Amino acid sequence: MIILIIAAFALTVWAQFRVKGTFKKWAQVPANSGLTGYQAARRMLDNNGLHDVPIEPVQGALTDHYDPIHRVVRLSEPVYYENSISAISVACHEVGHAIQHSVSYPFLVARHKIFPVVNFASGIAPFLLLAGFLFSQFSLIGIGIIFFSVAVVFQLITLPVEFNASSRARDLMISEGFITNDEESGVAKVLNSAALTYVAAALLSLLELIRYILIFTQNRN
Repeated sequence: MIILIIAAFALTVWAQFRVKGTFKKWAQVPANSGLTGYQAARRMLDNNGLHDVPIEPVQGALTDHYDPIHRVVRLSEPVYYENSISAISVACHEVGHAIQHSVSYPFLVARHKIFPVVNFASGIAPFLLLAGFLFSQFSLIGIGIIFFSVAVVFQLITLPVEFNASSRARDLMISEGFITNDEESGVAKVLNSAALTYVAAALLSLLELIRYILIFTQNRN
């Protein structure tokens, strides 16, 4: 189990490096459409009837996200202003989340509903587990495992949300003429590398949960 966790952690680190490297590579390849990340996102939002969803630039690299509470797409400055394959891929992916929100995509709805619980559970779980193991309080360990499992469920729910947003983005980018057939492979590489980070993080958390459960059950016996 320890070896599996170390391997999953290594995969997580590798995935982070890969997404940065892939983004950097395709950030140097201009899109034939000439669209910037902002322009591609704006057109995709408008073409899907989301005229009231604003797009804001934010500082940092790979800080792009969709804010469902304020219903706003936020793009990092390199994505917002540039017209590369990376820029329009990431921008359209975030619009994919906005479209999910507008059509009440089930997994996105579920993620939003459990987020307040996850926010609390993920914050207190490490302390409960630490206290339980230090003082051999199995009740605390059990509660900590329950809280930690909520965070794991959240990460697992996130996977179909991210994959679906990327799928929507790719389909719409093609149908709306944002990319050519020759550019599809570049878009796929950018989006797949980003998705891999979520897969690695979910795998690591799941293995950690299994390890806690095994320790708990073995000590109880």
